Amino acid sequence: MSDKVVFIKGSVVVDDRGQLLFCNDFDMAKIRRFYIVSNHSARFIRAWHGHKKERKFVFVLSGTALVAAVKIDNWKHPSKGLLVHRHVLSDQKPGILAIPPGYVNGFMTLEPDTKVLFFSTSTLEETKGDDYRYDARYWNPWEIVER
Repeated sequence: MSDKVVFIKGSVVVDDRGQLLFCNDFDMAKIRRFYIVSNHSARFIRAWHGHKKERKFVFVLSGTALVAAVKIDNWKHPSKGLLVHRHVLSDQKPGILAIPPGYVNGFMTLEPDTKVLFFSTSTLEETKGDDYRYDARYWNPWEIVER
């Protein structure tokens, strides 16, 4: 598995019966649990949360979210100038964002009723002592730039 943030491309096929959304290149062999997160409103931010050992995979079930990840240089006092990886994930363009261990992640919903599915390589018990959290705007990639 990569030690960099990677987007695993999915696809959708539509025919007279309906649609099939898939991400066949996603290997679920090491997944230990999953959870789904939704916010009460669009533009709500949930950040920053990370692990030294746990790998996360992010998939948007419905709606659109801006997902960000930062590789941590110092877990007690991370640098504010670290590179922030930003990805817009949408149910209209399926794919999974793979976030390796050593990163924190966060997301902002861009549409109402967005649902974000997280897969994790660690059990809840295994995450004890490997859970790091920072203020939602410690790094601030949440501004949408008009173009």
